[in-house]
Amino acid sequence: MCRLAVEGAPGLEVDLRELDRNGPTYTIDTLGTFPDDEELFLILGSDSLAGIRTWQRWEAILDRVTIVEAPRPGAPRGVGTELGAVQLDMGFLEISSSDIRRRIASGEPYRYLVTGPVFGYIEVTNLYAEDI
Repeated sequence: MCRLAVEGAPGLEVDLRELDRNGPTYTIDTLGTFPDDEELFLILGSDSLAGIRTWQRWEAILDRVTIVEAPRPGAPRGVGTELGAVQLDMGFLEISSSDIRRRIASGEPYRYLVTGPVFGYIEVTNLYAEDI
C-alpha cells in the first residue's frame, strides 16, 4: 500500500530496509544503514515526538538526523523545540491510520482520506473490513 500511496509522487519512494531485516526494528538501526554523509530528516507527529525519549538510543537518533515535527491533534505544538526539531508550519490533519481502519470496519466513508490507488486496493481486498 505504501507503493500505491506514493505512486506518481515526484521525490517519494518506498524503502524496504526495515521489512527486509529480521527481528525487532529500531529507528537507530535503520539509520545506521544509510551512508554517514547522507543528510537525513525524520518526520514525526508531535504525538510521537513527545515520546522519543523512550526510543532505543534516542540521543544517537538526534545526533544523526534532523527531526521535523508535524503538528497532531491532541498533542501540543512545539514539543520538539528543546530537541532542535524543525517545526512544520501546517494545520492539524484530523486523520490517522487508526481512524481510517475504524471507518472501514464500521462502513463509514473514507474514500478521500487515502489516495485513489490505496482506496482501490482496500476495496478489492476487503482489507480492514473485519479488523475492529
